[in-house]
Amino acid sequence: MALGGALSVGLVGLKAFIIQLQAFISPGLPFFSIIGLPDASLSEARERVKSACTASGVSWPATRVTVNMSPASMPKRGSSHDLAIAASVLSAAGVIGPRALENTVVLGELNLDGTVLPINGLLPIMLHVKEQGIENVIVPRANRDEAELVDGLRVFCVSHLGELLEMLGAHATYEVHEVHADSQKRDVPEADLTLPGDMNEVVGQREAKEALTIAAAGGHHVLMTGPPGMGKTMLASRFPGILAPLDHQEQFEVASIRSLCGQLGAYGIRDTPPFEAPHHTATVASLVGGGAGIGEPGAVTRAHCGVLFLDEAPEFSPRVLQSLREPLESGFVAVSRSKGVTIFPARFQLIMAANPCPCGYGFGTGERCTCREKDRIRYFSRLSGPILDRVDMQLSVNPVSHIGAAAPQEGESSEHIRNRVIAARTIAAQRFASFGWACNAQASGSWLREHTPAPVLAVVNKSLSTYQISLRGAYRVMRLAWTICDLDGRGSPNLDDVDRALSLRTQENA
Repeated sequence: MALGGALSVGLVGLKAFIIQLQAFISPGLPFFSIIGLPDASLSEARERVKSACTASGVSWPATRVTVNMSPASMPKRGSSHDLAIAASVLSAAGVIGPRALENTVVLGELNLDGTVLPINGLLPIMLHVKEQGIENVIVPRANRDEAELVDGLRVFCVSHLGELLEMLGAHATYEVHEVHADSQKRDVPEADLTLPGDMNEVVGQREAKEALTIAAAGGHHVLMTGPPGMGKTMLASRFPGILAPLDHQEQFEVASIRSLCGQLGAYGIRDTPPFEAPHHTATVASLVGGGAGIGEPGAVTRAHCGVLFLDEAPEFSPRVLQSLREPLESGFVAVSRSKGVTIFPARFQLIMAANPCPCGYGFGTGERCTCREKDRIRYFSRLSGPILDRVDMQLSVNPVSHIGAAAPQEGESSEHIRNRVIAARTIAAQRFASFGWACNAQASGSWLREHTPAPVLAVVNKSLSTYQISLRGAYRVMRLAWTICDLDGRGSPNLDDVDRALSLRTQENA
């Protein structure tokens, strides 16, 4: 009988945990089992590991082999533990020294020929390993760039199981077939990898641009309503370009999510906020997360620290739209599945765009509109009251009546607007430094009641008493007023600020 061990790391959402693997070789008929709540893909590691060991010139034990993955109560999944399973078995078999893998995490998927393939989610794993004080990490060579993003760790890269054996002092015979990270990278639309266009490319819409500046400065959600072809999508796609750049912590949060989704190789670490624009046929699972066993992140998580844009919002399924209610309030989403609850971050800005009616021509005199009244009602009823109540601003994107022959760039550039946004966010961050809030949208109701001037509160209370706004809407109006005064460089909101906030909050969809 012999025991061998190795360390790996598992993920439940973005939460990592150390897995201790113990391999036990005992007398009996040839049999290989993996225990400790493995999923189907992890159970299949038996064949991958046996074949990879044979391909590396190592004889597989012709007896009973059991690998336990502890803690046994935590579900394990994926193929990233293949290399650690192989190392633990070979340690038990005496091929690797009993202390060769002390204080070392082993990560990687094995191919049948022993090639080590790249894995997803390496960045959050590396960050957790560093937190746990483990010094050494063995990773696939194709994940080298991602592994080197975390300082303070000794990273060893291997492209074949045989390289790992030689690194640990064992003999191996093998042939390396190079694997690139691109072969495992999930497709990312090329447009998503480019920087957002400039705001001054949008013709007209001065009022909408100024309203979006307020939204960017305060972290407010927006609904834009107007006829088709007037720039709603252009405005939304350029919105990330006027947001304040991500700080160091936010960059790593976004990068960890992209690593988990297999997209970090395409994006890298950047300070531009993410932008997600799901199609209106998206399902609840694709939006908030889902999948079998343990939940996978959805669009709201990929939009964390950035923008979620729903174009043609009334065309989305009502059930899909209703699923946004909880993450809009809490900033996270809890995906419940048979094997447990997975919590993903989902703090994003929601931008929605809608036509005034199904045909799109129900504006102005409405003479071109072909919709019946019940069609209009049914169209906008998908944007339910609870959803609209969580949207801070409702904008009318009006038709553009004139464009110049030379089509000059109009209004402020994105860079100029972003500088104004950064200045306003700096004021808010200094004001909320003791609370840990980054912008006005995060301010609590108690703080707003205590610090908003009495005349401004009186106006809000008047609207509240006449049922123009709900209690939630009252707090959102106060947050808007504070953002407007921050953009103007004043210490506290005045009556003009709250009047403007109310007009942005309660604007009719027409």
